[in-house]
Amino acid sequence: MLPVDFRGTVQCDGYAAYASFARKKEYRQTAACWAHVRRKFHEAREQDPLVAAWLLRQTGHLYRLERKLRRTKSGPQLRAATRAHQAKPVYARLHRVLTRLKMKRRHLPRSAMGLAIDYTLNLWPQLGIYLGDGRIEIDQNLVENAIRPTALGKKNWLFIGEAGAGQRSAVLYTIVECYRRRGLDPFAYLLHVLTQLPHSTNRQIDQLTPEAWARQTQSFHRAA
Repeated sequence: MLPVDFRGTVQCDGYAAYASFARKKEYRQTAACWAHVRRKFHEAREQDPLVAAWLLRQTGHLYRLERKLRRTKSGPQLRAATRAHQAKPVYARLHRVLTRLKMKRRHLPRSAMGLAIDYTLNLWPQLGIYLGDGRIEIDQNLVENAIRPTALGKKNWLFIGEAGAGQRSAVLYTIVECYRRRGLDPFAYLLHVLTQLPHSTNRQIDQLTPEAWARQTQSFHRAA
């Protein structure tokens, strides 16, 4: 799952294939997902309730900050500055405690808590990428929720399994969801671009991008 792409940054879970793609220069780096980390500690609650509760409380601090930033509709620069001031200390505190727990070998490597600790520490640099870039989310939940209808319906949709369908579908779904999140009409954009593209030159392609269309649409509404 490749939810976010900013200058070659892809946000994903800990699936090893993503790191392999990064090494092959498919993209520059991967930003890890905190929702997967939180889920693993939640699953380890019965094994060590006190440790799990503390770790979940710390991740809760990170998520409360993100909810506040979304509620106030903070822009990328403000999000990055706020995260640097309030989230980075929590991030550093979590790293110290997780490293100490691993060194003490308090939990068996194959236990639920042991696996959660190893999973988190193995992804630690990637988990911190969102702190320095206000355009990146703390997790990929927004995208997973957006593509869930696709995942549920693809088995019933004709030709969705064709060899080239995955890449083309990903492009179209990305455009549609980006417009929906901005409160714009994706159908109007697709109708516009597919109508204009056959008559456009290479120099006019920049005028047909989603960003250009969004600016034109917003300018029109403000003028109206």
